[in-house]
Amino acid sequence: MESMSNIITITLSPAVDKSATVPVLIPDKKMKCSDPVFEPGGGGINVARAIRKLGGNALALYLAGGNTGRYLTGMLKDEGIDTAQIETASETRENLSILDLSSGLQYRFGMPGAFIEPDELKQLLGRVRAMGSLDYMVLSGSVPPGVPKDIFARLASIGKEKGARVVLDTSGEALREGAHEGVYLLKPNMAEISALMGEEKMNDMAVEDMAYGLLERGNCEILLLSMGAGGALLLTREETIRLSSPALKVRSTVGAGDSMVAGMVYSLSLGKTAEEAAKYAVACGAAATMNPGTELCKRTDVDRLIHRVHCHRIRQRVNQ
Repeated sequence: MESMSNIITITLSPAVDKSATVPVLIPDKKMKCSDPVFEPGGGGINVARAIRKLGGNALALYLAGGNTGRYLTGMLKDEGIDTAQIETASETRENLSILDLSSGLQYRFGMPGAFIEPDELKQLLGRVRAMGSLDYMVLSGSVPPGVPKDIFARLASIGKEKGARVVLDTSGEALREGAHEGVYLLKPNMAEISALMGEEKMNDMAVEDMAYGLLERGNCEILLLSMGAGGALLLTREETIRLSSPALKVRSTVGAGDSMVAGMVYSLSLGKTAEEAAKYAVACGAAATMNPGTELCKRTDVDRLIHRVHCHRIRQRVNQ
């Protein structure tokens, strides 16, 4: 069933993701790679693509330019993604992922984001302001050079004015500013939430207590903390739920977080509860790790894995 919700994803630093394999990775040697695979990339773009794979639809709004930007848009249209591109003077970046077949280790090379001019950013904000009401706005990925760190906070404010449930998945100062503005859903990983709290490392109990503080302060209504192979932690004002992830042979972790966000948003857009949506999200994240390179989750894998995601309610809160 396709979602009828109005979902938009916003990507400030998209990329063309290139992946290949080598028999063995050796310094200073010319190594023969497999035929490369090219895919559209960048947080929000990946979320829109994964939502499409799951049976839904989302508009991908992004900043892109040059030959790489045109190639990116062409690939998205070939996948049936609704696109809205803000043209940039700078060439869109390419990222590279190489799998060493001898060790099974993957090496990921992320290029710097293209510089964004002030007028290009102004166009993006204007495009969002000109939109009608929205159900979900997904703000995902890194902030490129030339863009102020409060950009996601500004976009979140616009989204809330349009009635959107704003979902934020980023890191560093952009995450801090966005959380300060207040959003519907935050989806950090362990490293990101530790940095947000000003801590180098936290144990599970400390994470839960400090994460709940984000809800109490109005930084978010739902927090979905991704914990890699450990699954996820879902926090709402009513409860905390631990979700296990199926034990799988991991081929690549690229796109797992974006697939997780896509599963959460798509499921919520169908009217599912936060617990049901989080369970689906964990299945989507796990499904993405089964695929090589930069591939996202596949719906057939998600449908098979969701029955292996188990929920354990670790805290029930009584509203005062």
